Amino acid sequence: MPYETQLWDEGYAIVRGVYSAADITAIAAEMDQLKVEGLRHHASYRDRNLVYVLRPHPTLGRHLRFIHWAAYISPVLARYRIDRRQLQLVEPLIGRNLKQIANQVTWKTPGSDDTTFGFHQDARFRRPAAAFRHLATSYVQTFVAVDPHTVENGCLKVYPGSHRLGLLDLPANRSTLDMESDNDVLKQWGLDPDQVVNIILEPGDVALWLPYTLHGSGPNLSTIDRRSYVNGYVIAENCDRGEWAFRDGEPCELGTPVLIQYEELYSRPEPHYIEGPLYPPATTSR
Repeated sequence: MPYETQLWDEGYAIVRGVYSAADITAIAAEMDQLKVEGLRHHASYRDRNLVYVLRPHPTLGRHLRFIHWAAYISPVLARYRIDRRQLQLVEPLIGRNLKQIANQVTWKTPGSDDTTFGFHQDARFRRPAAAFRHLATSYVQTFVAVDPHTVENGCLKVYPGSHRLGLLDLPANRSTLDMESDNDVLKQWGLDPDQVVNIILEPGDVALWLPYTLHGSGPNLSTIDRRSYVNGYVIAENCDRGEWAFRDGEPCELGTPVLIQYEELYSRPEPHYIEGPLYPPATTSR
């Protein structure tokens, strides 16, 4: 089945071998350096759209879970967010004029059960809703595997067909880092846990999904990391926020950060440690 067909039919797709071993080596080395820099902070830290998300760890003291918009400070990741292969994947789905509203590198510390992402839909984070029009058919997330992704190290899990269910009544006052990732939790929403698909990937493979696709991931109980590089693209004319990624198919470099999720971008742009939620609920109604 073509990946385009699978994505629209099932809400997710996998494309194998998009990136070479050399590409993955470059991304992995960059992530290693970013992790060293990130762990110099004692807590989660923000500089405009750039966010280091650190969590307590029972033996390490703290660990870096992910960085939002590392591309602002990493030329390597900035290059891959507008790589032609990204465009080749998403152009058949949403076209050549694209903004970007997600950019994230993620780590799962080996041997830790504190590395889950609870089941959620990305549509939950697209606020205010008025800024994201025709969301269901205008947005695609790409997910590059930097390591082997297995059940043991907390691979991505998706619920096929969930993109057709609309916005589910999932907890809105809890971080996905604090929500349940065990499949049985799906019974709360009348869903069958046995329908969950484990997304097994090799380095260089890319998974794609849609904004209403229900997904999460389990803990990393293995001895290896589970790193990924995530980018989310949206049809530019249907989104009032985000960084330009491609204009008529041409890559767009990052400049001064623009409004994406951080509502205080212009009123509190200075670097600071974060107290409270990363993205407090927008005042605009859903």
